Amino acid sequence: MKACILSVSGRVLTNEEKALLSDTQPWAIILMGRSCVSKTQVKKLVDDIWAALGRACLIFIDQEGGRVARLKAPEWPVFPPAARYGAIYQQDAQKGLEATRIGHTLMGLELSSLGIHADCSPCVDLPVPGAHDIIGDRAFGLEPVQAGQLGAAALQGLRDAGVAGVIKHIPGHGRSKVDSHEELPVVSEGANELAKDFAAFEMVNDAPMAMTAHILYPAFDANEPATTSSTIISDVIRGRIGFDGLLMSDDLGMKALGGPLSERAQRAVNAGCDVVLHCSGFEKDPQVILAEMTEVAHAAPELQNKALSRAKRAESDSTKQKDVDVLALKERFDALMTETETVS
Repeated sequence: MKACILSVSGRVLTNEEKALLSDTQPWAIILMGRSCVSKTQVKKLVDDIWAALGRACLIFIDQEGGRVARLKAPEWPVFPPAARYGAIYQQDAQKGLEATRIGHTLMGLELSSLGIHADCSPCVDLPVPGAHDIIGDRAFGLEPVQAGQLGAAALQGLRDAGVAGVIKHIPGHGRSKVDSHEELPVVSEGANELAKDFAAFEMVNDAPMAMTAHILYPAFDANEPATTSSTIISDVIRGRIGFDGLLMSDDLGMKALGGPLSERAQRAVNAGCDVVLHCSGFEKDPQVILAEMTEVAHAAPELQNKALSRAKRAESDSTKQKDVDVLALKERFDALMTETETVS
């Protein structure tokens, strides 16, 4: 298996994509909004991906709730953004934690019913005044304890549904003043101030997976963003934060990283990322998407050694679905939302 997570171009798997998946054997696949139209269609697409690979790989998706949701209404239910749970927590911490856990269980059950067992959620970033709103209401709060506790509740909720969560964007995207999809953010604060951001991630350092931030932190590395910085990955993410799960890059196609995709992939792996992620989120032409996926697949190394063991641990975390009373969960969730609907 190759140490990469690739995507597909649309609602159905093309013959060329089938051949690419069969030949290169990426570890996992991520579905973008372009690939999610109906429940029947997504199930069929997942089955076709597994058939092409000859195995049931992890299927990832970005389904946070709020504005980051690849599965959209009216085909799928709408779930609140993280900030809504944070507002409930401010009013009543226990209700906030319960709502977060149940909401993520219900959201996870929607995913697992489709064969999707990995979610690029939750965000544990801490926004600050004046930061770009790319994080905004995707964050659970402004303080590390609140963000950490609610992040842990979200991970447990997903796990109860048989879905492995991915904390992001480690070691922290909340201070960014620009969108890393468009350019490289530079966070100039010193190590003492950044310790607050790291503290939130420390509280969820047992998460099965984490996604890096394409952000430059000169206090630790003046030349390379976290994704491609061996110093930040070893000293901050693995060392100070203590995260030992599978570390994946954020999307290699984002404009924060420069150079050919193949070089971006190699730099991320050399720095310490276990796998690289590529979504082609900016592209619509199936042939362009195929070419990009091919480039990344060929540049990615074999998944082996510690990276492979972390990948297996993440896979095992996606098989722990509990036997839950869905109707009771929905009733409790609706009650919690109604009780706190006046919370802003």
